[in-house]
Amino acid sequence: MRLRKVLVPAVALAVLAGTVVGCSSSGSGSDLVTANGTEPQHPLIPTDTNENGGGRIVDRLFAGLEYYDADGKPHNEVADSITSPDRKTWTITLKDGWTFSDGTPVTAKSFVDAWNYGALSSNKQVQNWAFADIAGADAVMASPPTAQTMSGLKVVDDKTFTVELTEPNIDFQLSLGFAPFYPLPAAFYRDPQGFGEHPIGNGPYMMAGPDAWQHNVALSVKPNPAYHGGRPARNKGLKFVFYQSLDTAYSDLQAGNLDLDDTVPRSALATFKQDLGDHAIEKPTAQNQHIGIQIGHAPHFTGPEGVLRRKAISLAVNREQIAQAIFNGTRIPAKDFTASSLPGFDGNLPGTDLLAYNPDRARQLWAQADAISPWAGKYQIAYNSDGDHQAWIDAVANSIKNTLGIDAEGAPYPTFKTIRDQITSHTFDSAFRYGWQGDYPSMLEFLTPQYLSTSQTNDVEYKNPEFDAALRAAQAAATPEESYRATAKAQALLLADMADIPLFDYVAAAGTSTKVTAAKLSWSGLFDYENVTG
Repeated sequence: MRLRKVLVPAVALAVLAGTVVGCSSSGSGSDLVTANGTEPQHPLIPTDTNENGGGRIVDRLFAGLEYYDADGKPHNEVADSITSPDRKTWTITLKDGWTFSDGTPVTAKSFVDAWNYGALSSNKQVQNWAFADIAGADAVMASPPTAQTMSGLKVVDDKTFTVELTEPNIDFQLSLGFAPFYPLPAAFYRDPQGFGEHPIGNGPYMMAGPDAWQHNVALSVKPNPAYHGGRPARNKGLKFVFYQSLDTAYSDLQAGNLDLDDTVPRSALATFKQDLGDHAIEKPTAQNQHIGIQIGHAPHFTGPEGVLRRKAISLAVNREQIAQAIFNGTRIPAKDFTASSLPGFDGNLPGTDLLAYNPDRARQLWAQADAISPWAGKYQIAYNSDGDHQAWIDAVANSIKNTLGIDAEGAPYPTFKTIRDQITSHTFDSAFRYGWQGDYPSMLEFLTPQYLSTSQTNDVEYKNPEFDAALRAAQAAATPEESYRATAKAQALLLADMADIPLFDYVAAAGTSTKVTAAKLSWSGLFDYENVTG
């Protein structure tokens, strides 16, 4: 979901494990744990939130059928049982006693109605791809829709509903802790936009008050007394502070004005372990960084010419050098389109050589593209200035420029929201940086939303029926091993087409203030917020 989209010496064993332990203090006078964040792109509706700033908040406010612990292991949350004889027909029963923070009950209908709303194309929800495997989703997701609800969803009673998929799906149960599958209360449908400003959820936290969201400044949440799932808040609340500079956030962390910082800026990567001591964290996480271009209409990047140019650019980037020089080793050169920390990762896919620096081959492919249509203009890489991307974007652009002899440069946009709005409107005619942060620990969760032909979050406009079929085969596989093999075939197609340009996987560099007594960085690179204490 999350578009974002990081080796310690003998500091402490806890640091190696992605956990910090420190001393407690009164901090800045607030009982809330302060955490870095960014202004959400959209109102806080689960099916319309697919970026990091909004996602970390939505996941605190809502509870799904399952949740994922800090290690990525799924646990039942609202669900009492999730069963299937064939991984195609599912029966889901809910636990007793669940309510939303307005006191209304969480029922089977709360889930079914929310999923139907999220899938319906006229509602324009960015996460509607998540429902594509449910029977009848094609009619609901058509433009215009030919049905209002998915035929594969049936409410049996208040505590039970069934789901019929179009074919077996090995990831379906695992995905049920993912935000698009959260329930919604009846209040949502009376005013969706207003609800998104003042969401009513069933999660471990609730909005701290009517003015909890101060746009472009901060958003505060407090523990939800109605929550009784497996991840209760162990602190008195969270305040997500929206920064436009990672350096400013890190300065606040050092000064004790910020408690949790999940992204140490590039300027501090060489010193943060010394700066923070036992409060420094470094951990491989399921995050990546790519360069994309909307290949459906960008000049010089359509058809066979575009494939050659994307491959040439990939070969022109010296990932290893940039990972060391710019990121101090907190990035790993990409070997596929997912993340190396995920189950089933294969770093030796057919075509992986296209992700290695090879200037001679890069120039050869560029010349072949010029024979189709001579290159003209600049190669610009758009990036958001509030994400500390300039240095590495400039390094990538210089590597491309020096290898291919073309005019390549970075193109800054002021905020992540600004660049995301233009990307999702599909009006970009230049390259852009983007990344993915795992929502549940599966390679298919990286591949399906980003590259499936019908996905609303396919930002690069990649369309290949053969790839779509390979994804379906991976989902329908009987065992994880069979699924991994099918996923490898799908990724080989992505490499053959060079759907976009994978650059780096993350080794997260993060830290906490001395106010924090315990915190853990999760498998996805976000803090395990509910279990932060201080």
